[in-house]
Amino acid sequence: TDRIITFTISLDDEPGVLSGILNQFARCGANVLTINQNIPSDGIAAVTVSIRMTDVTLEEQPLMQRLRDLHGVVQVSKVS
Repeated sequence: TDRIITFTISLDDEPGVLSGILNQFARCGANVLTINQNIPSDGIAAVTVSIRMTDVTLEEQPLMQRLRDLHGVVQVSKVS
C-alpha cells in the first residue's frame, strides 16, 4: 500500500543503533520519509521515524518485531 506509518522508537545511546534500524527499514523496502531524534536522556534516545509502506515486504507487526529484536532497541510503538 501507499500508506505512511510513523514509529516511536526508544534506543540505547550507543553508536550504530539508529543505523541498524535504518538498515532494517531498507532491507524491508521501506522508504524513510522523516527521522527525528531527541538528545539522549539517562542513556535512552527517543526517535520518531516515518516510512512509506509502498514496497515493504513485511506486514506491520512482523516489521515491528524485527525492529524490537535489534541490538539496542528498547521499545517500538506505532503512532499512525
